[in-house]
Amino acid sequence: MKTELKPYPGTKKLFWKLGACSTTLYHILNREFGHALGVEGRAAFPLAGGIMRQGHQCGALWGAALATGEESFRRSSDRGQAVALAVAATQSLVDSFTKRAGTVNCDEFTGCNWNNPFSIVKHMVSGGIPLCFNLVNEWAPEAFAAADEALAGAAAGSLPSAISCATEVASRMGAGDEEAVTVAGFAGGLGLSGAGCGALAAAIWVKSLAWCREKPKDRNLSNPYAKKLIKDFKSETGGEMLCQNICDQRFKTAAEHTEFIKNGGCDKLMQVLARS
Repeated sequence: MKTELKPYPGTKKLFWKLGACSTTLYHILNREFGHALGVEGRAAFPLAGGIMRQGHQCGALWGAALATGEESFRRSSDRGQAVALAVAATQSLVDSFTKRAGTVNCDEFTGCNWNNPFSIVKHMVSGGIPLCFNLVNEWAPEAFAAADEALAGAAAGSLPSAISCATEVASRMGAGDEEAVTVAGFAGGLGLSGAGCGALAAAIWVKSLAWCREKPKDRNLSNPYAKKLIKDFKSETGGEMLCQNICDQRFKTAAEHTEFIKNGGCDKLMQVLARS
C-alpha cells in the first residue's frame, strides 16, 4: 500500500501569487525536477479554466504536462524518444488527476461556466475558490510522483519513437526542439484521452510565449494571439473542440496516434493553427 503523499508547504500561497492552476503546477513540478520557473511557466496561464476558460481539461493538468514534457526533453537526446516519454508520462498524469478529482474537465469539477459572469460569481460565493486551491494543494505531490515514476519506467523500457500532433504544430510555428517536446504530452487530447484538442493548447502556449516576451508583466488569460487561435480553430472545426470527435477516434496507443499523423491526420487543422 502506497504511503499518502503530504502537500508541499506553501502551495496555496504560491497559487495565489501566480494566479493560475496551470502556472502553479508547472512551477511545482519544474521545481521538483530541479529547475526554476521561467517564461515557459507564465505562458501556461491561458490554459487555466480548461483552455482559455472553455471548461475542458483542468489547467493544473496542462501545467503539469508542460513541466513533464520539458523534463522528457532533458532525459532523452532523441526527439522521437522524448516525445514518447512525454506522452507516456502525461497518460500517468491524467490517470492520477482523474483519481483525485473524479474528472479531467474544469467545468465538471468546478461546476462553473468561466465565460458567464453570473456563474463565476456563484462559484466564488459558494466556496469554489477553496475547492480549486485544495485540489492543487493535494494533487501537486501526486502529480510529481506520477510523472517521475512514469518517466523513469518509460525510459527504462525504451519506448518506440513517437510523433505528437502538439509537437508538430509547435514546430510549424517555429518552436525549437525543446519547446516542441515540452508540449508533446498534449497529443490526442492530452495524453491520448480524447478530450480538448492538444494541438490547440500547444498553439496557444507557443503564442503565449511570444506574448509573455512582449509583455513581461502581463499574465492575461485573453491575450490577442490566443483569442484569434480559438476563433480560427472553431471556424475550422465547426465549434468542436474534443479530439475524439474531430478525429473520429480515440487513440489507444502512441503508435496509433503516430500513424494517424504520418498519414496526414489533422494536417489541415494543424496548418490553420500554425498560420493563425
